[in-house]
Amino acid sequence: MGTVGPRVESLASSGITCIPKEYVRPQEELDNIGNVFEEEKKEGPQVPTIDLGEIDSPSEVVRGKCREKLKKAAAEWGVMNLVNHGIPEELLNRLRKAGETFFSLPIEEKEKYANDQASGKIQGYGSKLANNASGQLEWEDYFFHLVYPEDKRDLSIWPTKPSDYTEATSEYARQLRSLATKILEALSIGLGLEGGRLEKEVGGMEELLLQLKINYYPICPQPELALGVEAHTDISSLTFLLHNMVPGLQLFYKGKWVTAKCVPNSIFMHIGDTVEILSNGRYKSILHRGLVNKEKVRISWAVFCEPPKEKIILQPLPELVTEKEPARFPPRTFAQHIHHKLFRKDEEALPN
Repeated sequence: MGTVGPRVESLASSGITCIPKEYVRPQEELDNIGNVFEEEKKEGPQVPTIDLGEIDSPSEVVRGKCREKLKKAAAEWGVMNLVNHGIPEELLNRLRKAGETFFSLPIEEKEKYANDQASGKIQGYGSKLANNASGQLEWEDYFFHLVYPEDKRDLSIWPTKPSDYTEATSEYARQLRSLATKILEALSIGLGLEGGRLEKEVGGMEELLLQLKINYYPICPQPELALGVEAHTDISSLTFLLHNMVPGLQLFYKGKWVTAKCVPNSIFMHIGDTVEILSNGRYKSILHRGLVNKEKVRISWAVFCEPPKEKIILQPLPELVTEKEPARFPPRTFAQHIHHKLFRKDEEALPN
């Protein structure tokens, strides 16, 4: 076991009224962190909601309209609420209940599943290590593991409590994988490509990895000073997000932070960097972050659909590159893309 700092949950429950300095964000960030419950009530631009009920319609006209809305949301926002997505509410509730039950276990119980990031064992229970020169930490603990394809899972590190955890999570992953195919097909057609093209470019059934990260954001005594997750774009091709109906997600839209309103029974979806690169920037990977609060624990379930690390070169698809629209991204493997982002972040964090 590598040495781990304190879990955020134990800090939160220790009775502190001030958060340790490594959780306090730099001033330029603090200027725009507000009370998330107030922020959620604000009028203003809203994340689009897409009714996916029409994507399987027998009518090509109806299907086309649905794809058009999806394309517009992916191009303008890069995020959307998916409703009528076809995954039963009962399954979503089971998944959420399983994760909540695991996180309600005593910390000593959860530590049995601790990951060891230093030695490259990233699956399991953990808290963010300081990953850049400024040494900043985020107000969250998490549980991270691969959920699909099934033959690549390591069930030995999955929680055994609650007993329903593996079954609910596996079934959700299977259904989400089919949903990913549907979305990628619609996005592909939206680029003027064959329906199966984008999915093939991100690894297809064999190679596209679904990684689940359950984010646990404890109550924070000074939420106006901290972030649950700092501003970033997702490296994935697509990210699907569920939450426990506590607001916290903010999107950097047209130069302002917009708080996503909680939409019942929806799955929130991000376009990730991978699809932004393949689409030569026609679809957006939006900058986003997570706020915390002092009243309610927030939990979210993020599934990142990731291409294989080395097997595929990610670059704008040749059909989408023209003289008027030259390639906006250099060719990189997924591993190189991750490295490039981390390296750039380290450079930004270094003192001048």
